Amino acid sequence: MLELSNVNISYGSINAVHNVSMQVKDGEIVSLIGANGAGKTTILHTITGLKKATSGTISYNGVDLQKTEASKIVTHGIAHVPEGRHIFPDMTVAENLEMGAYCRKRKREEIQDAITEVFERFPRLKERKKQLAGTLSGGEQQMLAVGRALMSKPKILLMDEPSMGLSPLLVKEIFSIVKEVHKQGITVLLVEQNAKMALAIADRAYVLETGRIAMSGDAKDLLKDEKVKQAYLGL
Repeated sequence: MLELSNVNISYGSINAVHNVSMQVKDGEIVSLIGANGAGKTTILHTITGLKKATSGTISYNGVDLQKTEASKIVTHGIAHVPEGRHIFPDMTVAENLEMGAYCRKRKREEIQDAITEVFERFPRLKERKKQLAGTLSGGEQQMLAVGRALMSKPKILLMDEPSMGLSPLLVKEIFSIVKEVHKQGITVLLVEQNAKMALAIADRAYVLETGRIAMSGDAKDLLKDEKVKQAYLGL
């Protein structure tokens, strides 16, 4: 479904990502784990067109994403839940959700139906639909960021550090949301520093170290790997 082949990404003279090759198959949850600064977010930004690779290829169902404008990538069925949420704080919850459907040429009724679906998945957002998004709690803002992404009716959802800054209870809730989204038939590429929970829900995973893929394989096997335990699980 999504394939990166020998991708290099640079910031000026600094090569941040080195010859990364990875795949996400239709129907999977794939986790990308690694320390801060490893290049995880850079890879997501490059997939969604916010950053261009210096070399290599990124294809999605046969579409060359390197030659596709960022504003068009979402129309192919790729949605991005960014690190830090990046909701529109001075807009209401409902208005934020409408923005998620901006790139889709859909009738007003279809947009309202999509909002209803989001509210069914996140009842708290329905309760706060007229509230300014900037006044929501951290967990509610993360729900809104996910809901906004779902408004574009994605086939694959890229999630960047969805548990960041949340309490342990809310972290569990967010990971439950990831699993629920997956059950609805949406493929997920999950970037997450909470390696233990990311590996626990994933089918496969990649370990990124200083811009390079250091390990990859079945997520459950990586969860048991001694190197992964010591480096990322605190065991």
